[in-house]
Amino acid sequence: MASGVVKVAVTVPTELFRELEGARKRRAQTRSAAVQEALRHWLKSQRSAMLAREYEAGYRRKPETRREIDDALASAIGLVRDEDDW
Repeated sequence: MASGVVKVAVTVPTELFRELEGARKRRAQTRSAAVQEALRHWLKSQRSAMLAREYEAGYRRKPETRREIDDALASAIGLVRDEDDW
């Protein structure tokens, strides 16, 4: 086995295994490649969810002021109005 590679064994429900096999065969992928792709996707979604929670927590600690909200709304309205000029 190559350096920097770890072999793992996992248990999955039969139906999930069948779906994996069908999907990977249609894409001409090895089982390892398909599982690696799924893990990368899952890890990326976990990071995104964590960043969203941190972002939301920041706004709960320091919410926008009424003036900031009004300024953002005015800017958005101005952008929509200017769309006709494109």
